[in-house]
Amino acid sequence: MRSEIDTLPASRIREVANAGLGRSDVLAFWFGESDEVTPEAIRQAAVQSLQRGETFYAHNLGLPTLREAIAAYLTGLHGPVDVGRIAVTSSGVTGLMLAMQMLAGPGDEVVAVTPVWPNLTAQPVVQGARVTRLPLRVQAGVWHLDLDELRTAVTLDTRVLLLNAPNNPTGWTMTRSEQQAVLDHCRQTGTWIVADEVYERLYFGAAVCAPSFLDVAAPDDRVVVVHSFSKSFLMTGWRLGWLVLPPACLDAMGKLIEFTSSCAPVFVQRGGEAAMAMAGEFVPGLRSRMQACRDRLVGGLSSLPGIQLAAPAGGMYAFFRVEGRDDSLGFAKHLVAAHGLGLAPGVAFGPEGEGWLRWCFASRDPARLDAGLQRLATALAAG
Repeated sequence: MRSEIDTLPASRIREVANAGLGRSDVLAFWFGESDEVTPEAIRQAAVQSLQRGETFYAHNLGLPTLREAIAAYLTGLHGPVDVGRIAVTSSGVTGLMLAMQMLAGPGDEVVAVTPVWPNLTAQPVVQGARVTRLPLRVQAGVWHLDLDELRTAVTLDTRVLLLNAPNNPTGWTMTRSEQQAVLDHCRQTGTWIVADEVYERLYFGAAVCAPSFLDVAAPDDRVVVVHSFSKSFLMTGWRLGWLVLPPACLDAMGKLIEFTSSCAPVFVQRGGEAAMAMAGEFVPGLRSRMQACRDRLVGGLSSLPGIQLAAPAGGMYAFFRVEGRDDSLGFAKHLVAAHGLGLAPGVAFGPEGEGWLRWCFASRDPARLDAGLQRLATALAAG
């Protein structure tokens, strides 16, 4: 076995979840998914596809009809996006891995803005690349990226800059001016930007979506934008995503998909087509429900003693710390064992997250959040 693989850390979130397996009394908020099922229209599109016998291979890059629907969807949000830049992938995380396979190899430097979902920093390691971590910091109650630190970290030797915004776990969201500044710098250094924007529609600002690198980058810029059907369409178990690439990279990506998965299943892609068709009606309602859950949870957490919290601008997570509880893994396990409350330990997202906890607030029943808050309050009162 390659040493890079052997030394990859196991999931700390799974470690906490395993401690609660088999317990019906646990309120679980540890995983990054809603407890709402996929909309009926999407499920029926897949069922009907199977009933038609669509059980064969598809084009490496995805069904032409789905790629066209994705291009039209993105064009409505960000201005013209040509279908010749779209590659459908078997999940967003597969898209991220494919992007890393395309761009980074042994010895290359990858700079990652952290804390971040651990898959993003593990994937370059699998490729044999070196990861340099660039931490966000809380300033005046808001997560903040220091652009001067980024300019120092991203040099002529940096092959890839990894950014996830809206961010998992913090909810940090880039402004358009920050994206422009980052793009300008990476143009000078020749650095590729891989932008994980899977939470862009779960954004709690005035706009219909979070700022995107698609708003500022030219089609041939060294920018790869990664998306997923999982979050905004409640399709986590379907494993369907897409990439937006420079046109010159599309053929190479088709080869990588062939060597990785060949194609996404046709019936799953039919579900994606149904999701695109209902996006204008469904996604705004989901975002409103998510925002109501965020406000409810953030308000409840803010009322508890000894909690530091930066309200998330996007995503589906509250990231907070409890005074005097610096061992996030130990505290998360204690909350499960003693109080039946399942949260993700901040250390799962890197050393920058140690001492913090992540709470996924994507719940169809806001009363579950209230019950979780009561269990946390009981734990804090117990000392």
